[in-house]
Amino acid sequence: MTEKKKIAILGSTGSIGTQTLRVVEEHSDMFEVRVLTAHSNVELLIEQARAFNPDTVVIANEEKYEQLQEALADTDVKVYAGASALCDVVTLPSVDIVVSSLVGFAGLLPTIEAIKARKKIALANKETLVVAGELVMQLAIENHVPILPVDSEHSAIFQCLVGEGDNPVDKILLTASGGPFRKMAKEELKHIVAAQALRHPTWNMGAKITIDSATLMNKGFEMIEAKWLFGVEAERIEVVVHPQSIIHSAVQFADGAVKAQMGVPDMRMPIQYALTYPDRKPLTGERLDLFKLGMLTFERPNLDNFPCLAMAYEAARRKGNAACVMNAANEVANLAFRQDRISYPQLCDIIAKTMEHVAYVPTPSLEVYLQTDREARQYAASLI
Repeated sequence: MTEKKKIAILGSTGSIGTQTLRVVEEHSDMFEVRVLTAHSNVELLIEQARAFNPDTVVIANEEKYEQLQEALADTDVKVYAGASALCDVVTLPSVDIVVSSLVGFAGLLPTIEAIKARKKIALANKETLVVAGELVMQLAIENHVPILPVDSEHSAIFQCLVGEGDNPVDKILLTASGGPFRKMAKEELKHIVAAQALRHPTWNMGAKITIDSATLMNKGFEMIEAKWLFGVEAERIEVVVHPQSIIHSAVQFADGAVKAQMGVPDMRMPIQYALTYPDRKPLTGERLDLFKLGMLTFERPNLDNFPCLAMAYEAARRKGNAACVMNAANEVANLAFRQDRISYPQLCDIIAKTMEHVAYVPTPSLEVYLQTDREARQYAASLI
């Protein structure tokens, strides 16, 4: 009997984390959960700990530590709190695979520590590669660590490349739903509020990522992530608006052939593929029915209405710490928009102004990335 793979899930109470646990439930003969972490959703973390009986749980919000500890006092589960604990638990000898599904910059340091500890990475935290892609990929090479993508688009690209060896890629076709505002005129965008932006047409995601999808910043992040994962420059990654979200992405090869990965919008499939690669295992759920589908449509993104995507291409072109600045400003502005403290156009303006203001560093170290993040956040906050 094959030994079970032992999993740590960073961000187990979020959208990716909860769906990863559904995959684990379906394949309990293959996987067991050793570590669960959450930012502050202590009630769900307690529920998950009782259901999956991990060795260790971490709550990043230290104010919730006592509640978590008391709730699990009758179990053998070890309880820790704080950001530093996230970096510690990924190095545990009992862990084989780290599912990095924390939201935002918070995922960077734990993912780096997991790579240094030579754990297989199932990466759902796109900011890790957006902020420090060059550094992270170099660490992965040095430590012989596979980074397997969990995002549906990057999983699709990965699946299209499997078996292609060194066959040259002409370009990557990165699909986007277009979000809830793709048909709006620019004047209308001035008046939208967070509640509208949080209604995504095809995917059920966390609040921060849903707003990023509405501004197309999420697609910009995914473009930068694809650049590092697959070694393709930004100018050869073409964003294609595909509202049905059936083609999850595609690759065009040197001979003109295009391979696409299709399926219903269900994140469990790319999660499971990252955990079981190179094998495909059965997965319950809806199947793609081409006869019901009827039609697939494609559009170019409107960069005038969605300047965040254009900013991401500029950050990718500049390299260095440019994308780190962009990400930090976006996290600050995204939260302010969700709190109805700024308008939709102001969200984009804050990012642009922060990218102009914070000093550019062409070859940053990890310490420079951390300092850049702090400076960019402070400046973006000062604009609100």
